[in-house]
Amino acid sequence: MTEKTTIHRGLMTDAIHAGESPDPVTGASAPGIVMSTAFIADAGTSFSAEDFGDGTPYLYSRWKNPTVDQLEQKLAVLEGAEAAVAFGSGMAAITALLLYNLSAGDHLIISDVSYAATTEMTDELIPRLGISVTKVDMSKPENVRNAIRPNTRLIYAETPANSILRLTDIEAIAGIARETGSKFAVDATFASPLGVHPLDLGADYVVHSLTKYICGHGDAIGGAVLGKKEDMAGIRKGIAIRTGGILSPFNAWLIQRGAATLPLRMKAHEEGALAVARFLEDHPKVTRVIYPGLASHPQHALACRQLKNFSGMLTFQVADGARAAKIIADRLSIIHYAVSLGHVRSLVFYLSTEDMLRTSFRMTPAQEQSYRAFAGNGIFRLSVGLEDPSDLCADLEYALAGIP
Repeated sequence: MTEKTTIHRGLMTDAIHAGESPDPVTGASAPGIVMSTAFIADAGTSFSAEDFGDGTPYLYSRWKNPTVDQLEQKLAVLEGAEAAVAFGSGMAAITALLLYNLSAGDHLIISDVSYAATTEMTDELIPRLGISVTKVDMSKPENVRNAIRPNTRLIYAETPANSILRLTDIEAIAGIARETGSKFAVDATFASPLGVHPLDLGADYVVHSLTKYICGHGDAIGGAVLGKKEDMAGIRKGIAIRTGGILSPFNAWLIQRGAATLPLRMKAHEEGALAVARFLEDHPKVTRVIYPGLASHPQHALACRQLKNFSGMLTFQVADGARAAKIIADRLSIIHYAVSLGHVRSLVFYLSTEDMLRTSFRMTPAQEQSYRAFAGNGIFRLSVGLEDPSDLCADLEYALAGIP
């Protein structure tokens, strides 16, 4: 057999090949799916998670599975992490991260604007476990520093933030975390591994909803936490195996297939979003556009410094958002009026200010006032897909023309 040499590989090569190799039995080039829940074991093999470790053989797919392993290896390479743990959804990944790092009596600092389910969980479930939560505007690092307590164990940021695309200076917050002995986690779903590597900027963990850009096709739900090998082993053994929020091998296979084209897709998402953002910014019925790639974004300088790809997410506002939402939904023909993001198809959804505030009853009056000043009467969140940008602009032009 010819000896193979190890060479430096680029991102596009890693997106395709990392974690994968030809099947040793069949020679199949494309990875297969191992759907078995159980595997043949040696007599006397332990079935206690206490004995789980690197050398544990495949035994039961709640513990580990060959197809999920392949995806985790690919994700770790793409994110520059020592290891990854995949979950059945992004929220399962976030829940595991919080439960691994926090116990009764601990303190969590989290962005006051986050994904709705993250917001609701840290408003309700996490405090019920005896964990105190402080929500701050993380666009200003001093807000995080001022919120630090002796029992602060975790700082959790989401950048760009869902859904107002507010940015957090990862390097600055990582420095605060190191100084105070706290761990720092970043949900980088909106950016994708093509946009930013939080671990390289000092974060301890990075979280992704694999459902979004990494899968990229809107047909599989999944999530992942990435970081140091020791921490990932603890999350797998202490949380994933015991709580059971695991990823289906079939979904892992779909997400792995989507990840192979991530570099190409993210380039196209960025190009399309910039074209659509510029079109909307010039439209007379659009009152505001927020996109990190526009010079008008209030943190454009940070975006240029921190993001290698501005992604495909933007938000825009019109004079009467609630009334316009039905008109726009009825008149669109290419863009789907639907939740979620990161798909090949463009998706738009209206988020009212009241709905957004209802998911975060732990905002202070000042934070609520700041959010209202930004969001006005609500925002449209637009995930720009891979359609021709000119077609998307024409679709939006027709939809907006229906607004009185």
